[in-house]
Amino acid sequence: MIPALQRVARSLGVLLVVLALTYAIFYMAPIDPALRMCGKPCSPTDLEAARGFMGFDRPWWAQLGSFLAAIVVGRTYGSGDVLVHCAAPCLGYSFQYHQDVTTLIGQRFPVTLSVAIGAVALQSVLGIAAGALAARRQGGIIDRVVAGISVIAASAPAFVVGLLAVVVVALRLDLLPSGGYESFVDGPGQWARHLILPWATLAFLNGAVYARLVRSSMIEQLGLDYARTARAAGLSERRIDRYALRNLALPLTTLVALDIGALLGGTVITERIFGLPGLGALLLDATSTADLPVIVGTTFLGSLLIVLANLAADLARPLLDRRLAVGGRRPATPTTQETSS
Repeated sequence: MIPALQRVARSLGVLLVVLALTYAIFYMAPIDPALRMCGKPCSPTDLEAARGFMGFDRPWWAQLGSFLAAIVVGRTYGSGDVLVHCAAPCLGYSFQYHQDVTTLIGQRFPVTLSVAIGAVALQSVLGIAAGALAARRQGGIIDRVVAGISVIAASAPAFVVGLLAVVVVALRLDLLPSGGYESFVDGPGQWARHLILPWATLAFLNGAVYARLVRSSMIEQLGLDYARTARAAGLSERRIDRYALRNLALPLTTLVALDIGALLGGTVITERIFGLPGLGALLLDATSTADLPVIVGTTFLGSLLIVLANLAADLARPLLDRRLAVGGRRPATPTTQETSS
C-alpha cells in the first residue's frame, strides 16, 4: 500500500511541476490576452481594468494558486455587477469563446477519445502481430519488410502521412471521407468511416515502436534456455510464442498506457489534417489566438492524462506479475516446469 501511495505522490508532484512550468512560460511571455478583450481603441485604464477582470494583473504564481483552487471550489471573474462565474471543476474561462474551459474541453474530448482508443487498439494489434511474425521469420523477406516499414514509419512526419492518406484514399479513390467527425450516437457506421483514416495514420506512425519492441524481445526470448527446453519437451512453436509474449506483458502494458495518455491529450497535427474538432485542434486554435486560459487548461488536462496513464501502468505491474507485489524480482523467463506443463 505504501509504494502505491508513493507513486501517487510522485505523480502529483510531476503534475504540479508541469503546471507551474506552463504558467511560468505562457504567462511570462510577451502576450497580453487582455488586449483582445479590451478592443480598439484601448486606453491604459481600460487595459488595466481588463487585466483585473480576467485575473491577469497578479504574478504567475498567484494565478497558479487561483487555478488550483478553482478546480475544487470554482471561480468568479470580475466584481460588482459584472460577474462571470466558473463552476468547479473550473479550468479557467475563455473570454474569446465566452465559455469556461471545462465546457470547451468536455465538448471536444469525445472526439479525441474516439481517435485515441481506436488508434491505440489498431497500432497495438498490428504492431505486436508484425513484430512476432518478423521474429519468427528472422532474416527472411517478412522480417525485412517489417523492418523497412518500421524505419519509414519512424522517420515519416505525421503531416506527410496524413496528407498522403487524404489524397490517395479519400480524394483519388473516394473510398473514405477526407475529414470531419460524426458522433457515435448519430450513427456508428458513419462515426467509424470518418475515423478510419486518422486511426490508420496514427497506427502506421506509432505501430512501428510495437513492432520493433516485440521483434527484438521475442528473438531474445526464443533463444533462451527455456525455449530450447520447451522444444525438446515437444511443445508446439505456437505455445512457445505465447510464453515469449507473456514475458512482454509489462513493457507492452506500459507502452499502451503511455500511448493512450499521450493521444488523449490531443493529436494536434492529425486532428488538423482530418478536420477533427478535438482537443488538439482546440489547443492549436488557442495558441494562434493567444487564448491563455484554454492553453493552460488543455495542457493541464493532457499532462494529467499522461500522468494517470503512467500511474495506471505502474500500479498494474504487480497485477500482471504477483511476484512484484511482494517486492520480489520477476524472473526473466518461465521455469522448465511451467513450459512442460
